[in-house]
Amino acid sequence: MTTAPTAQPPAPDPETRGVPLVIVLLILTVVSGLIDAVSYLGLGRVFTANMTGNVVVLGFAAAGAPGFSVPHTATSLGCFLLGAATGGRLAARVGKGSRRRWTRLTLIGEALLVAVSAAVAFAWPHATGTVYALIALTGYAMGLRNATVRKLGIADLTTTVLTMTLTGLASESRFGDGTGHRSPRRTASAVAMFAGACLGAWLVLHHGLGVPLLIAAVASAVLAVVASSRE
Repeated sequence: MTTAPTAQPPAPDPETRGVPLVIVLLILTVVSGLIDAVSYLGLGRVFTANMTGNVVVLGFAAAGAPGFSVPHTATSLGCFLLGAATGGRLAARVGKGSRRRWTRLTLIGEALLVAVSAAVAFAWPHATGTVYALIALTGYAMGLRNATVRKLGIADLTTTVLTMTLTGLASESRFGDGTGHRSPRRTASAVAMFAGACLGAWLVLHHGLGVPLLIAAVASAVLAVVASSRE
C-alpha cells in the first residue's frame, strides 16, 4: 500500500529574509541624528539631514544673523536635492522590482558617501575645503535616502523629520482624539532621533567629526546587508 507524498512547506520568500524595514528605518533615524550633530555642531550651524531646519537656517543667514552661512546652507540644500533626484531616478529604475534590492542599493550608496566623508574628516580635518566636502557628501547621501524612504511609504518613519510624527503622537493621544494606534512607532522614532543627536553631539565634542561619520557609515553598510522588504 502506497502512501501519499508529504506536502513540502513553501520555501521562504527571499524578500522577507533579514531585518524588518521598521527596524531599519528606526536605526537610520539614529544615523540622521549623528549626521545632523556633525553638520550643525562641526560644519557651521547647517543641517544636512533635516531640510526643514535648513530652510529656516538659510533665512537666518540671508537676513544677516551672525553665525550662519548662506554658502554652507545653499550647498547643503543643493546637494540634498541632487541626491533626492538620484533617489527618484533609482526608484523609477528598480523600485517596481525587488523592494529589498532597491532598499539595499540605496543604503550601499549612503554608506559609501558617508564613508568618504569620514575619510575626508580624518585625513584633512582642518583643510579649507573639508567643510564643503562634508556638507556636499552627507547632504547628497541624505537626499538619496530620503527619496527612497518617501517612496517606500512606511507611516511615521521618515528618518529625518519629526514634526508630523510628533503632531500625530500628541493629537491622537489620550489627550487628543484617542486614536493613536501607531504611537509606539512614533515614540520610537522620536527617541531614535534624540539618541542619535545626543550620541553625535558627544562624539563631535570629544572625538571630532570623523568618528560619528564612521559610525554612521558602518551602520548604513550593515543595514544594507541585513535589510528585508517586510515591515
